[in-house]
Amino acid sequence: MDKEELLSLMRARSYRPMTAAELMSSLGINDGEAFLKMLNYLEEEGYIVRTRKEKYGLPEKMGLISGFVHSSTKGYAFVVPREKERQDVYIGALNLNGAMHGDLVLARVLPASTGRRQEGEIIRVLKRANKRVVGTFTAAGRLSFVVPDDARLNQDILIPPENTLGARVKDKVVVEITRWPEPRRNPEGRVIEILGPMDKPGVDVLSIIKKYDLDPEFPPEVLREAESLNREIDPGELARRRDLREWRLVTIDGADARDLDDAVSVAALPDGNYLLGVHIADVSFYVREGSALDREAFNRGTSVYFVDRVIPMLPPRLSNDICSLNAGEDRLAISVLMTITPRGTVKDYELFPSVIRVRERMTYDAVRSILEKGDPELSQRYRELVPDFRLMAELAAVLRRRRENRGAIDFDFPEAKVVLDDRGIPVEIIPRRRTVAEGIIEEFMIAANEVVARHLYELAVPAVYRVHEEPAADKMEELNKFLAFFGLHIRPGRDGKVKPRAFQEILLNVKGRPEERVISTVMLRSMMHARYAGQCLGHFGLASPYYCHFTSPIRRYPDLVVHRILRETWSPSGLTPQRLAELETFVARAASRASERERLAEEAEREALDMKKVQYMERHIGETFTGVISGVVPYGFFVELDNTVEGLVHVSNLVDDYYHFQEEKLALVGEHTGRTFRIGMPVKVLVARVSVDARQVDFELVDVLSEPEEKEIVPHTKEKRRRKAVAVEVGTRGKVSERKRSKRNKARRVRL
Repeated sequence: MDKEELLSLMRARSYRPMTAAELMSSLGINDGEAFLKMLNYLEEEGYIVRTRKEKYGLPEKMGLISGFVHSSTKGYAFVVPREKERQDVYIGALNLNGAMHGDLVLARVLPASTGRRQEGEIIRVLKRANKRVVGTFTAAGRLSFVVPDDARLNQDILIPPENTLGARVKDKVVVEITRWPEPRRNPEGRVIEILGPMDKPGVDVLSIIKKYDLDPEFPPEVLREAESLNREIDPGELARRRDLREWRLVTIDGADARDLDDAVSVAALPDGNYLLGVHIADVSFYVREGSALDREAFNRGTSVYFVDRVIPMLPPRLSNDICSLNAGEDRLAISVLMTITPRGTVKDYELFPSVIRVRERMTYDAVRSILEKGDPELSQRYRELVPDFRLMAELAAVLRRRRENRGAIDFDFPEAKVVLDDRGIPVEIIPRRRTVAEGIIEEFMIAANEVVARHLYELAVPAVYRVHEEPAADKMEELNKFLAFFGLHIRPGRDGKVKPRAFQEILLNVKGRPEERVISTVMLRSMMHARYAGQCLGHFGLASPYYCHFTSPIRRYPDLVVHRILRETWSPSGLTPQRLAELETFVARAASRASERERLAEEAEREALDMKKVQYMERHIGETFTGVISGVVPYGFFVELDNTVEGLVHVSNLVDDYYHFQEEKLALVGEHTGRTFRIGMPVKVLVARVSVDARQVDFELVDVLSEPEEKEIVPHTKEKRRRKAVAVEVGTRGKVSERKRSKRNKARRVRL
């Protein structure tokens, strides 16, 4: 019996709490040791509860809630249940009973709870989330303590004199908690690492790295294994591969990229089709299953990219050298050649091991300058490749139209690049949108990922897929309530399911309007988070039934697993039933671990970027900026500046009237003047206060630049024509022709 079967049994109405012996007897279980291990695991993870009489049952059937603590900076918290359908439970500061932010706990709902909000108290901490904490060392008289960087850990950690490790006031340190908090008693700890003075360059980002328990250093045995790899390619291995070294291959990446794992080639075929080549570094040749390198890559899951450094998944010996597709050097690769029609359909493909030699290392800026500006100097320097770049742009547009015609969603958010000086101080924030160069690589990589995913699916072998499920019903209900303020609504299809095209049409309708960014953001948050899985569940955002990650094995573990499985399918002996069973188990573990590490990396990267943005604004206190109201709440409104920084205008700073939040209008309205602040209004604000520790920027309103017109959002003219054409086509011939499909309006980008 596995976990799900046991939980299903306990969910049955007829189930009554039983002891372990009673469960084993009624279920006919002979392996008592394994069964007890499973019960202990489920209890530790909060799936089941053991009573004082040693009986097991579900928390929800015993008036308890299992979940994670989400603390507020003001002292109170919420327990977010494991069961998504259950509402959060409010926990007052006096009812935390020693629990801290992130802990897995059991809570009990208090009988006095009234109204819609449930209130409770924590009765047991099942798993601690903060065994180590990063903070600032300080002292008051004879007392030493550490103030956590994470404001949600709102208790200082006391440090006994013998446990300071010689830390000085204002040092950033890592503390190991030795005594957990109790009611009216702070936690205690010992300093285990001193990161350096808080104002020393690089210590701020290092603090975030340590907070998320990321390790910039590799274990000695991993480094030794990396150094032992032969940089020269064995002639025997060359003979077993297709030789593409004379092909015109290029890499196109950011100027500061060092781990180059994808190269591309393109050619026009005599029959009017395109031949697209996507050539990926064959990392699986060097990182063998079960090796020290492999175990470390599995644990890390992904490379993590900060504003001033990278924590790679693989040691630099591989990521920047042996595996990186550096120009002019022979490299082992796995190539996928796709024959693509002018309509964007993959007519045929080949997958095989290859040896390649990249002709040029191109940057996005250089390719964009050649294609969009016709830069004469760059065009002359790369004159042999300019026709290829033009053909790449043409093919990318074909592939993008094909994706959009099937309903793929495209959120085109500007990304912010923070420019630092040599001391790590931010001197500029540059909003960057995707250009034709980024679009080329994005479309080519999506095409390769889809081909590989379908190939593995049709072979019926285990694999790690990239999945993006359709939005949950409750999220869609909340989203439609929000969209109703703008006269919009996402409707399900005839089968009752929401289709990607419904999102696409909303994005099309609001394109160019002041509230476009806000609506896009809320829509994105309503969707499921893409993740890895051992089952091919499709990708909602891309409107694709088959998708995996194949194109970045240097920096993502799932891609490395996909490469390994491909190599095994090429083996003359094939995959034995025993090996298939092993892979089935392994891909489930690898997918779960990779999803977990990806979420952690995203949080760490986002926090570091937000910190640098706030540091930048700290140098501009008293200056004015223009922006757009991006959100309205009862206590004020948020403004997003042109440089992507967001800050709050608190209602207390609106001194010309008393303002009230009108939820039905998502607006603040003046009591006497009727003056209204709503989403999308362009404003000028002054930077009043900045808190780097809290990652918070406070603005004061200077002026409203213009009042957006109140008008109904109606479908784009072309969209009206498309709907009419589709109705006629379906009514007369029962299907939609490709010619009509090609006239549909499309959105542009989706977070993969």
